Order: sequence, then C-alpha cells, then structure tokens
Amino acid sequence: MIPLPLRVALTRVGEPTPAQYLAARTPMNHPPEVLKFWNEVVAVDPAFESDKEHLVVVMLNVRMFPIGFNLVSVGSLCESVAHPREILRPCVVMAAYGFILAHNHPSGDPSPSEADRRLTRRINDAAYLLQMRFIDHIVVGNSLTNPPGYCSFKEMRLL
Repeated sequence: MIPLPLRVALTRVGEPTPAQYLAARTPMNHPPEVLKFWNEVVAVDPAFESDKEHLVVVMLNVRMFPIGFNLVSVGSLCESVAHPREILRPCVVMAAYGFILAHNHPSGDPSPSEADRRLTRRINDAAYLLQMRFIDHIVVGNSLTNPPGYCSFKEMRLL
C-alpha cells in the first residue's frame, strides 16, 4: 500500500488555523483583503510589536484563499532582514499556488523603500524559478489614514 502524502500546516502551537480567521474566509484578490488579514490576524497577535517591522508571507491556493501564513522576520524600527529561502520555504512546504508578502512600516508611511523594491525583485526572480506566483507585496502603514494606509507593488506596477 502506498502511503498518502502528508500535508503540513504551518502554525505555532495553540495558534488557530487560517480557516478559523474571518479574514481568511474570503479570497485575497485585492490589497484591501490583505490589509484586512493583516489587521485581524497579524496585528492582533500578542507577539506583534507595532514599533518593529514584521514580514509575513501568506500562502494561497488556486482560488486565492489563504492556506497558511508564516512570520518570516521581525526587524527593527526601520528594516526587516529576509532571504528568499525563508520566504519561499513555507510556500514550498504548503504546496502553495502563490503567495503574498506583507510587511509594516512603523513610521506609518507605506511608501516602499529602495530596500523593499530590491527585496521584491529578488523574490520575484526566485519565485519565477520555482514556477510559483508572487501575487503582491503589500506595505502596511497607518491603517487610520485616508486613503487606506497601504501600498501595493502590484497596483504600482512594480510587480
């Protein structure tokens, strides 16, 4: 008998699965859904520190529903260090169709830095080699601003 392949869910001990979050029950086709996921899942985590950059990768299935997410890096006030292998590893393990990167700017200004642009290009190149869809990179600023405090690389045509 051939054993069935195991599917691993990347969650911390005691952490709810993405399906248990209301924000994960809608497809992430547009940046406002990613911002909602950030505000309802990432930013309310007890370990979240709003004065530090946090980089999260959200893995998606073909229908664009989240199947998992992973906190890749917690940085300092003005930067978060990440390598393509740390970002893409959970995507490969989850057999994700695609992924979205999201990180915050503690300053409240969601404008992407030059480092953000370089990271996005590197991840895009690595994802292309793995035939994985890099859907978007969202920079979250202050969610109280109008217009909404985010910047989408896809909307800016940088991805």
